[in-house]
Amino acid sequence: MKTLIKNGTVVNATGRGLADVLIDGEKIAAVLAPGSNLLGFDVAGNVDRVIDAGGKYVIPGGIDAHTHMEMPFGGTEASDTFETGTRAAAWGGTTSIVDFVVQYAGEDVLERYAAWQQKAAGQCAIDYGFHQILSDVQDSSLTAMDELIDEGVSSFKLFMAYKGVFLSDDGQIVKAMQRAAMNGSMIMMHAENGSVIDLLVQQAVAAGNTSPLYHGLTRPWQAEEEATHRAIMLANLTGAPLYIVHVSAKQAVHQIAEARDNGQNVFGETCPQYLYLSLEDNLGAPGFEGAKWVCSTPLRAKAEGHQHHMWQSLRTNDIQMVSTDHCPFCMKGQKDMGLTDFSKIPNGIGSVEHRMDLLYQGVVDGKISLERWVEVCSTTPARMFGMYGQKGVIQPGADGDVVIYDPNGHTSIGLDKTHHMNMDYSAWEGYEIDGHVDTVISRGKVVVDDNAYLGAKGDGRFIKRGLSQYLI
Repeated sequence: MKTLIKNGTVVNATGRGLADVLIDGEKIAAVLAPGSNLLGFDVAGNVDRVIDAGGKYVIPGGIDAHTHMEMPFGGTEASDTFETGTRAAAWGGTTSIVDFVVQYAGEDVLERYAAWQQKAAGQCAIDYGFHQILSDVQDSSLTAMDELIDEGVSSFKLFMAYKGVFLSDDGQIVKAMQRAAMNGSMIMMHAENGSVIDLLVQQAVAAGNTSPLYHGLTRPWQAEEEATHRAIMLANLTGAPLYIVHVSAKQAVHQIAEARDNGQNVFGETCPQYLYLSLEDNLGAPGFEGAKWVCSTPLRAKAEGHQHHMWQSLRTNDIQMVSTDHCPFCMKGQKDMGLTDFSKIPNGIGSVEHRMDLLYQGVVDGKISLERWVEVCSTTPARMFGMYGQKGVIQPGADGDVVIYDPNGHTSIGLDKTHHMNMDYSAWEGYEIDGHVDTVISRGKVVVDDNAYLGAKGDGRFIKRGLSQYLI
């Protein structure tokens, strides 16, 4: 199948310009001046399908590098399967995800990786890759890190919180970092001081403070900044690259920025919830409503300026990219497990469908540029996690992952509007976006067009990733 996208404005991280895009099979074959021929070959007359993108943006498909499909957590499991979650992602202009393989203490790392491959195989609507979670870091874990790089898994996540579930002590973290410094892999870190948080949670519950608001109040920014600083120091000691996930506190950004100014390979991501939502307006909603927005790291106080600082950090590149940490749970039967105790509310928000739209609204509002939108949502994830050239750019030889975005369209987000995730509520209910995902193409196949889903379970393939292109 040959597809010609004509008359659109092609936007890459490096700039924009009017161009036609020819997709031949699964790959982009050419990027041409509008209406031109290719070495005397009549492009428009020799294609199977022509898409007129006049007045619209033609961008590389979005890459969400932080999702948790079917993740077991807190006595339940994330409500999106690989099938439902990747289909929702496609609706929102995301054509690739990188999900997390879960390993608990005592489990064999490679066996868990095989289990996640089995979960995802034949289920995904778009292409997918994996990061590997490490909890207890044993000698076998270090050997597995080397073996997984050969399998296309080149990033490993550790936790400084969740004692008895995921938490690794500093010695275990150093061992993993030492191995990453040797094999070139990326260490990802959930940076919160778990011991402090556990104490504050116990004290809050004992005092009868059990509403969802206290999820945020017992995970203060100081716990995030301290853990971020500690992770950076351990990375400095070992020479390992470090990627801090879901940064929510401006003070943690300061730690990342300082390390980067000192020449250290330290990177950070934030998420849509930390750009728009807040402790006061969301976690502090009346009754149990705040449970909808319980996630970790938590939403921060708007009055303290965290949301503004996150947007600023995206402009200045103190934060390099935006992922979702998509880990959805329904209110009924899942979030309500913590009806009388906030500490039992499953942590997670569903956003995989809305990231591209929410970040585009930042373009409309003058917070980031059009090119920066493409960079933080597609190009940087591709470069950060070893996919660039295949993903994250519109150029000959890249996968035919293309989104046609209409800046004159409109998107209303809500459970009964734009919502295809397997959830009984929308964390983004009522948000209005001054733009619209019109057409989504995944490896040359149109999967969304004219408000219709044309894809299928199994369209997605595993992405065998290389090493990060950001390391020096």
